[in-house]
Amino acid sequence: MIIVETAKTFFNYHGNTIFFLKKELSIINFFVPLAPIMRNLFRNIVLLLAAAVVISGCRNKQPKAQAVAGVTAADSLVVVSVKYATGFTVKDSAGMRLVSIERQDMGTHRKGGMHRTHNSHSKHGKHAESMGSYHFALVSSDDVQVPEGYTKVRVPIERTLCMTALQLSNFTVLDALDVVRGITGTKNMFNKDVLQRVEDGRMVKIGMEGEFDTELVLAAHPDVIFISPFKRGGYDAIKETGITLIPHLGYKELHPLGQAEWIKLVGMFIGKEQLANEVFSGIEKRYNELKEKAANVKYRPTVTSGEMHYGTWRAVGGKNYLAQIFHDAGADYVVKDEETAGENLEFEKMYALSANADFWRILNSYPGTFGYDELKAAEPRNALFKAFRERKVIYCNMRKTPYYEISPVEPDVLLKDFVAIFHPELVEEGYTPKYYKLLK
Repeated sequence: MIIVETAKTFFNYHGNTIFFLKKELSIINFFVPLAPIMRNLFRNIVLLLAAAVVISGCRNKQPKAQAVAGVTAADSLVVVSVKYATGFTVKDSAGMRLVSIERQDMGTHRKGGMHRTHNSHSKHGKHAESMGSYHFALVSSDDVQVPEGYTKVRVPIERTLCMTALQLSNFTVLDALDVVRGITGTKNMFNKDVLQRVEDGRMVKIGMEGEFDTELVLAAHPDVIFISPFKRGGYDAIKETGITLIPHLGYKELHPLGQAEWIKLVGMFIGKEQLANEVFSGIEKRYNELKEKAANVKYRPTVTSGEMHYGTWRAVGGKNYLAQIFHDAGADYVVKDEETAGENLEFEKMYALSANADFWRILNSYPGTFGYDELKAAEPRNALFKAFRERKVIYCNMRKTPYYEISPVEPDVLLKDFVAIFHPELVEEGYTPKYYKLLK
């Protein structure tokens, strides 16, 4: 009975092993009826049990070497589901996460039910830019056998490089800048934390796409590199390093929430699945609540977008995520073509579509104060638009706001900016827009 009770004491209260060790030894020492040999036997049993519990506790508390801050073992058990994004899928199988990344314009349409996968892919993570799908098996141990055709990635990763501001925004919102050891540059960068990291060397500038400094890439010792393979290209040099390349195709998403949902992909690689789910859930909730309010408006103003550059007007297509935001904000975009995300149009064609639009959205990087005089000076015919005459130009200057730096994970804020302009009665009085406001 004494042996049983002693064992229970240690296994039920192993956090206070030393205290109970002394207690049990005292009981044994003062248990007079026992013969000396029995006391020694019980003492040895107690010591062995204590040692076993201490060793077990140490093993359980031993952290993974260089673990990512904020990562818990529970994250590997978190279910990750994809609701809006069409560029990646997730499947949990036999102790690993199987992640497939697909180029959307090559046939992946989750909501439409069509799914096409190009079979040409490398199992080593060095994919050709012309290929359409990529497959990764996220594992916690190098000993795990992964399915054929999948590139094994040990997670959580501890070091990576980002090639775009959109990618960096995912790490920023997940409080994971410690994982990012390199970026392409700091042009129009507002994040003081990132700027400080570049200045003190915790992050390096590896150069723009197509002109990467391979030596700096290698010196950063990234576990993987996040890339945008179909945007600009120029990854041949870093492909030769043998480092696994992870395509991040958030920029190709056609729904604002789909673009933001790529934080879940990053969350899986850095072991912050739970946080990514929670952050996205908040974004989704705020976006859809405001969208529902705007859906009930009686009057929907019309809006156009873009401006002339080098003789052509880069028009946002009716399939673009921005066109979706206009619609969700209670406005009608003048371009109805839902087959393209964007196209270059001649001024005359865009004027025919936009001459009587109630509002006109413009995004640029003007060096200085941008107003109606500057808009007219850039193209005298701009003064012909109704939105110009009635002073209803909606403007965002990327030199003065962190638009590309953080807006990809703030579609709810973008939506609110537009709702505040189209239907100010739907937002709180005194709301200060973060990105877009009426031009003065």
